[in-house]
Amino acid sequence: MKRQSRTPWVHRYWRPLMAGIATVGAAVTAYLTAIKLTQGSAICPTSGCDIVLSSPYATVFGLPLALFGFIAYASMALFAISPLLVPQSNQQLRSQLQSWTGLLLFAGGTAMTVFSGYLMYLLAFKIQAVCIYCVGSAILSTSLLSLAIVGRNWQDIGQLLFTGFIVATLVLVGTLAIYANANNPALSNSNTSTEQLSRQEYAITTTSGQAEIALAQHLKQIGAVFYGASWCPHCHDQKQLFGKEAAQEIPYVECDPKGINSQTERCQAAGVRGFPTWVINDRTVMGTQSLSALAKLSGYRGGHNFQSFQPTGK
Repeated sequence: MKRQSRTPWVHRYWRPLMAGIATVGAAVTAYLTAIKLTQGSAICPTSGCDIVLSSPYATVFGLPLALFGFIAYASMALFAISPLLVPQSNQQLRSQLQSWTGLLLFAGGTAMTVFSGYLMYLLAFKIQAVCIYCVGSAILSTSLLSLAIVGRNWQDIGQLLFTGFIVATLVLVGTLAIYANANNPALSNSNTSTEQLSRQEYAITTTSGQAEIALAQHLKQIGAVFYGASWCPHCHDQKQLFGKEAAQEIPYVECDPKGINSQTERCQAAGVRGFPTWVINDRTVMGTQSLSALAKLSGYRGGHNFQSFQPTGK
């Protein structure tokens, strides 16, 4: 009598496992999205998390990258759990959902793993900071892809490999296109004429409180440097956070050759790759920083009752 082969445990539990992993990823990315939108400081054993969240790579199409991560993880959780919600009596619908969502889980896992791999490259060679959330997300993405592959018996391995190749190629090309100018704002504005650049001198329309002024003076005192360009909207946002009065105290260095008091050579010598860039206590951070983050990075001990973005009425 032939013994009946037992179903491998991974084939029985891969969908609940994937749903659980995706739920963890969704929770983490939701937290990071909230931190980014509120310009807060993430709970992290190192300062690398704040550096990464404030870098130009943390925003895509004007929205937090973590928001897109949340959508991806939430979708993976939905794909994983949806066939299990169909009653056993409706085997046809359940079977169809298992087939379609199985392929979607593989495609989604492939896309997330490729994108996470590119983010690991950015952490190591561009941002040069360690973010436990990014590393954790890469591990979760790889786990999702692994479970999607081993969780079921694939009838057509050729189709699976072809699908994976197409998805990986599209994600890689799209990612490179999105981030092509993320770290080179001068290139993204290369078609802007001299007259347009001069008109893009942004006026500061906010007032400063005592805390903003004290922080600006502290940054100047410790030798911090804020590298920016007159046409850069993110640099303007940074000055708006400080307010009109405190902005006069900020240790600002103009990098655009057409800007007022330009110090282009100093920016080049410092290796500035994008705007805004802060150098604080020999640490370089890119992107618009919240005043709380600047206070933390610089060791500021004064008042933290920052009152940014108050209109001057002018």
